[in-house]
Amino acid sequence: MTASIARAPWGIVAAFFWLLYSSASLAQTQPCPFPAWSSSAVYVGGNRVTYQNVAYEAKWWTQNEIPSQSGEWDVWRRLWACSGGGTNQLPTANAGADRSIAPGAAASLQGSGSDTDGTIVSYLWTQTAGPAITLSGANTANASFTAPQVTTSTALTFRLTVTDNQGGTGSDGVTITVTTGTNPGGGKQVGSYFTQWGIYGRNYHVKNVDTSGAAAKLTFINYAFGNVYDDGRCNIITRAESGNGDGGDAYADYQKSYDAASSVDGVGDTWDQPLKGNFNQLKKLKARHPQIKLFISLGGWTWSKNFSRYSTTAAARQTMVSSCIDIYIKGNLPVGDGAGGVGAAAGVFDGIDIDWEYPGGGGQPYNTVSPDDKHNFTLLLAEFRRQLTALSSQTGRQYYLTIAAGAGTDKIDNTEPAQYSQSLDWINLMNYDYHGGFEPQGPTNFQSNLYMDPNNPATGVAKTYATENAVNKLLAAGVPAQKIVVGIPLYGRGWTGVPNGGVNGLYQPATGPAPGTYEAGIEDYKVLAPRNAPKFYHPITKQLWTYNGSQFWSFDDATVIATKAAYVNSLGLGGLFSWSLDGDDASATLVKETAKVRQ
Repeated sequence: MTASIARAPWGIVAAFFWLLYSSASLAQTQPCPFPAWSSSAVYVGGNRVTYQNVAYEAKWWTQNEIPSQSGEWDVWRRLWACSGGGTNQLPTANAGADRSIAPGAAASLQGSGSDTDGTIVSYLWTQTAGPAITLSGANTANASFTAPQVTTSTALTFRLTVTDNQGGTGSDGVTITVTTGTNPGGGKQVGSYFTQWGIYGRNYHVKNVDTSGAAAKLTFINYAFGNVYDDGRCNIITRAESGNGDGGDAYADYQKSYDAASSVDGVGDTWDQPLKGNFNQLKKLKARHPQIKLFISLGGWTWSKNFSRYSTTAAARQTMVSSCIDIYIKGNLPVGDGAGGVGAAAGVFDGIDIDWEYPGGGGQPYNTVSPDDKHNFTLLLAEFRRQLTALSSQTGRQYYLTIAAGAGTDKIDNTEPAQYSQSLDWINLMNYDYHGGFEPQGPTNFQSNLYMDPNNPATGVAKTYATENAVNKLLAAGVPAQKIVVGIPLYGRGWTGVPNGGVNGLYQPATGPAPGTYEAGIEDYKVLAPRNAPKFYHPITKQLWTYNGSQFWSFDDATVIATKAAYVNSLGLGGLFSWSLDGDDASATLVKETAKVRQ
């Protein structure tokens, strides 16, 4: 955390007024800012408590571990000594000190500021349980922001830092208002992937996320993908994909210039600015929609080659993680084509998403695989969490860590969910691609069914593929429900040459994958929806399919997503995410439907 709101040598004067309303009365202040530790409470990473006049912060999920005696795993981090007992109340403090909203005190937070002696450069809202918010105004003396709402299950501690670009004798003022109330959505996540390559054939740019209305509904975006190369390090290069997982596209990431018409904020890039491309557009998108957290997603189907090789030792894991943080979180981009440099992408990404497909095998044939992947995956995530937490202590910002997890029970069995989930903020469960044209002769089946049909013709573990089974597997392994975010495909998978069979093509043989715009057997929702082929909804699996007499397509529409949102809420799961934004229609119909999980 930043030490204080310091303006030396400019001498900022910052005034903070803190209000906490409840149904009873104005909350009283206490010297100790955090609630008393409870042996029966469940705490997650970032939660803060008071125990025997000392403030502590949890590093990960814990229950019934005494803060001063947290044992072998050192779950609790000692923060500072304080006086009095911890309560669920809001303290007052000098400018720059931490403020806290305890579990159960759901609140929205708003701030505004003015600068009489110059231009406000930025407001930095730092949280241990939420994203950092930065607003910059190039020619404004006033700015305002609204921070994301506080969940009812997580303590929030925060500071506000205000800086401007002028010295002198003028004064700056900041007012913060904290208002309690219901937290819409209960902290549910609504996310999606933005694909690096979508700017080419699909002509889908970051501006489309805004103009479609998707951005206003999202809480996070994963940028797909970043690569880990044969030296075990993250880097950003321009290299055509060679078919062995060594590709990269620095041009799309941060070198491509956008003109005013295609830019998120209507301001075109200049030739000499260090950050351009998708990264700069995403940064602008986040400025317009500060509730969005941005993640760099590492790996994916094509670029998971080197995870296994460089997860085998502590030294290799440390090197990999350090390089990824340096590139994507610290923003130290390679210089190329007039862009990049030290800190060029600083502040773009709020966290890292690991998309290792897959520990223990089942991905590309060129991937490195080891029988030790199961535990090394856990150790790799713990190393990411350790280094991100260390960086947080330096910058005062919270950095997030998530994964994309295979939804097949065979993929889950190759990992240690109870252990690795302790390092994560949440898990994006890839509940799609269960079946498709990659099984060219069929039989036809569903690609993203919520429930399993016992009569489906698949054999072996593939017969069990269903979202419910994957969720139950993680829950049984000990993963907290709120850490499971269910995946939605914004595309369909299909076959051709399918006979009716008296069942509209369901569970029938095929002659091959159906034709697709970019790949046989797969097609975007925005292409499938306007075809108006006859629709059918399976009563058991709750999956949609269409059949036109020859082609069978399985995909999600608004009706299917509504059913999945109800399922997520019934179990208290963490929300919904989708792959990928460029598959939705121009009005973001499906993304907007996923957002209803927060209602």
